[in-house]
Amino acid sequence: MAVPDLRAELDSLLLQLLRDLEELEAKRTALNARVEEGWFSLSKARYSMGAKSVGPLQYSSRMEPQVCVNTSEAQNGLQKFWVVRASAQTPEEVGPREAALRRRKGPTRTPEPDPSPALQDPLNWFGILVPHSLRQAQANFREGLQLAADMASLQIRINWGQNQLRGLQEKLKQLELGAT
Repeated sequence: MAVPDLRAELDSLLLQLLRDLEELEAKRTALNARVEEGWFSLSKARYSMGAKSVGPLQYSSRMEPQVCVNTSEAQNGLQKFWVVRASAQTPEEVGPREAALRRRKGPTRTPEPDPSPALQDPLNWFGILVPHSLRQAQANFREGLQLAADMASLQIRINWGQNQLRGLQEKLKQLELGAT
């Protein structure tokens, strides 16, 4: 590869790296704003409902995640993160519920009623008519989670770009030393 071509590739990689860094900074600012707004909305909900009405004591004993963070590897070897809604049944839950053998004869017991397969909104743990500020807090934290996944993907792309940049700089240095 000729020196001018290598310099052009180095310049384009550097510009892409700077764009990615600028995007990362914007996402960090947005994440900080979402988290701050989420905590502020949560404190407004605590104030309007009472401090003891919004807290860990109201959490469901069968709490399950509403979203999951997935990862995949792209063609260029970079990992990408994204947030998806959790399914009602994970692959680990498929299959028999009891590890022991079942008796065919004998006393039958009534099975426990399963919760509805659809995921329930955690805001229902705090009552039916929850304040709007509590819904805002939930939305802000969900947006923050999406931003965090985007930032993780972007950070991996930036690290990859920095490694590529170092490699091109070394190659350029060797070509320039070999030319003189």
